[in-house]
Amino acid sequence: MLRPPLFQWAKAYNRSKLSDDAVAAVIVTIMLIPQSLAYAMLAGLPPEVGLYASILPLFAYALLGSSMTLAVGPVAVISLMTAAAISPIATPGSPEYLGAAILLSLLSGAILMGLGFARAGFLANLLSHPVISGFISASAILIAVSQFKHILGIPVYGHDMPTILLNLTTHLNETNLPTLIIGVSSMIFLFWVRSGLEPRLIKFGMTAAVAGTVAKAGPVMAVIVSTTIVSFFALHHAGVSIVGVIPNGLPVPSLPELDLTLATELLPAAFLISIVGFVETVSVGHTLAARRRERIQPNQELIGLGAANIASGFGGGFPVTGGFSRSVVNFEAGAKTPCAGVITAIMIAMTALFLTPLFEYLPKAVLAATVIVAVLSLVDLKAIHRVWIFSKPDFWAMLTTIAVVLGIGIEAGIVGGIVVSICFLLAKIARPHFAVIGQIPGTQHFRNVSRHNVLKSEKILAIRLDEMLYFLNGHTFEDAINELLSKNEHLTDLVLLCHAINEIDASGLEVLESINERLHSQNIKFHLSEVKGPVMDRLNRVGFKANLTGQIFLSHYEAMCTLDPACVTDGNTQSAGA
Repeated sequence: MLRPPLFQWAKAYNRSKLSDDAVAAVIVTIMLIPQSLAYAMLAGLPPEVGLYASILPLFAYALLGSSMTLAVGPVAVISLMTAAAISPIATPGSPEYLGAAILLSLLSGAILMGLGFARAGFLANLLSHPVISGFISASAILIAVSQFKHILGIPVYGHDMPTILLNLTTHLNETNLPTLIIGVSSMIFLFWVRSGLEPRLIKFGMTAAVAGTVAKAGPVMAVIVSTTIVSFFALHHAGVSIVGVIPNGLPVPSLPELDLTLATELLPAAFLISIVGFVETVSVGHTLAARRRERIQPNQELIGLGAANIASGFGGGFPVTGGFSRSVVNFEAGAKTPCAGVITAIMIAMTALFLTPLFEYLPKAVLAATVIVAVLSLVDLKAIHRVWIFSKPDFWAMLTTIAVVLGIGIEAGIVGGIVVSICFLLAKIARPHFAVIGQIPGTQHFRNVSRHNVLKSEKILAIRLDEMLYFLNGHTFEDAINELLSKNEHLTDLVLLCHAINEIDASGLEVLESINERLHSQNIKFHLSEVKGPVMDRLNRVGFKANLTGQIFLSHYEAMCTLDPACVTDGNTQSAGA
C-alpha cells in the first residue's frame, strides 16, 4: 500500500503553518459557500447537498491526497456530468435523484481507489491536452448557456446546446423581469469584481493581500445584497425563484441501499467522471506543486480523490474533484498543507449547522450568475488557434470534442475526443516516417537527404525508421523498402538505422525477416545499426542475428566506414541539426 503523505507533512507541522492554513481556509470558505450551493443546483440537487459535498471529502483528501494545496469539492464540469448521468434515470430534486447522485459518488470513488491501488496513474495520459482543453471549453459554454434559464426565470430542460437553445427561444416571452434584472446585475457585478475591484482597492491604499481577499469575496457580497433585496421587497411573490428553506444540520453518514440495476446503469458515467476528475486534479496539482518545487504522486492522487468521493457519498454528497480556481485561491492565499482543507470543512460544517436560514431568500439567478462568471474563465479560444497551427490531428480531435459536447452531450463529447485521438494515433503509426540518410560532412551524424547536404554512397542504401515497427506499419514500411530497391539497381548493402525504434512486435519481426530474405535473393546484404538493448535482446531470443545476411553495428558511422570507407569523411563529434 502507498504511504499516505500525511505522515510526511504532519511531522513538520507547526504554529506558523497552522496560521497560514487558517487564513487560506477563511478565504476559500468565503468562495466555496456560494459555489457549493450553485454547483449543487447545476447538478440538479438541493443546494444543501453542495455544502455536504464540501465537508467530509476535504477530510478524506487531507488524509490521503498528495498535493499540499489542492482544494477538493464540487466543480462545474463534474456537476454537469452528474446531472447528465442521472437526469434520464430520475427526476431532479426527488429522493431517487439524490440517491442516484450518492451512488454515483460512491462508484466513482471505488473506481478511483481501485485504479490507485493498481498503480494506474498513467491513465491521466488517456486524455490528450487538446481533448481536455476542448472538453473544458465546450463544457463551460454549455454550462453557461444552461444557466440562462435561471437568469431569465423560465423553465428550460436539456443537456445539449440545440435542446437548451430551442427551449430558451420557446419560453423567452415568459421571462420574469425582476429575475432578469437581478441576474444581469449580478453578472455585471461579478465580472467587475473579478477584474476591476482589486486594482481599485489598491489604488485607494489597501494592501494587495487585503484587496485580493475582498475581491474574492465578490460572490458572497452578491449573495448578501440580493438576498436582502428579495427578502425586503418580497420579490419571491413577484416570481423571483429563490433557494427556499435549507434544513439546518448535517446528514447522518450512511450508505444508500445498493441497487445493482441502477449501479450498472451509472457505471459508465462513473468511470468517465472518475477519469475527467482525475485528469483535472492531476493537472492542477502538478501546476501548483511545480511553483513550490513540490511534487504530487498520481497513484496517490487516485487514492486520495477516490477516498474524497467515497466520503462525499457517505456524507450525502455527490462526485467531487480538485477545482482549478479554488485551488489557485488556496495556493495564493498561503495554504501550506492539506490542513487548510480540514479547516475549510469545519467552517462549511458550521455554516450548514447554523447559517442556512440566511440563504432562504437567496435568488437562484445569483447562483446562476456565480456559475456563469466562474465557468466562462475556463473557455480558452486561443488554444484552438494555437493547436490548429501546431498539429492538425490534435485540432480535429479538439474540434470533435467541442462539437459533440455541444451537439450531443458531455459524455459523448469526451468519448468522441478520445476515439478521434486514438484513430489519429493509429493512423500515424500506420504511416511511419522514414528517411534515406547520408553523412553530414566532417561529422559522425547522418541526416535526411532531402533536408541536408550530405554524402551518399552509390552502393549502400542507408535508411532511418522513426517509429515502432508494429503490425500496423510493418507492411507499409516493407513496401517502401521495395520501392526504394526498384530505384537503386547497383546496391550491395542496405543499412537500417534503428536508434528511433523502441519496440518491435511479432509482425515487425516477420517484416525484418521478409526484407532480409528479399535482399538475399537480390545479393544485397541487410545490416542494422544502433539497435537499442531491449530490442536487440528480443531479436537474439529468436535467433534473428544468425539468419541476418549482414552485420549489426554499434554505430551507423561505424557501419558506413566498414562497408564503404570511400564515401565517408573523417568525422568528429560536433553537433548537427536534425
